[in-house]
Amino acid sequence: MSVAAVKKNFLDVIKDITEEDSTVTVTKNGVAVCIIITPDRYVGLLETIEALSNPAVRKALDASEGDFKAGKVYSHKEVWAD
Repeated sequence: MSVAAVKKNFLDVIKDITEEDSTVTVTKNGVAVCIIITPDRYVGLLETIEALSNPAVRKALDASEGDFKAGKVYSHKEVWAD
């Protein structure tokens, strides 16, 4: 969405982003200059970056990916069985 369109429709843009928990890329002359996101999405992004920056978390994710590729998975029924 262009800077001019955001400026003209700012309150509607904010309303839509909030209601839909979405993002809007703002452009100037067709080039992205900023992204508007909700606070929840921003916090989620920071948490994801922090988690993926943790070597222990990365190691666990890599191991999980290896297990998945090797077929070491459980069905929903197996996981939730008593």
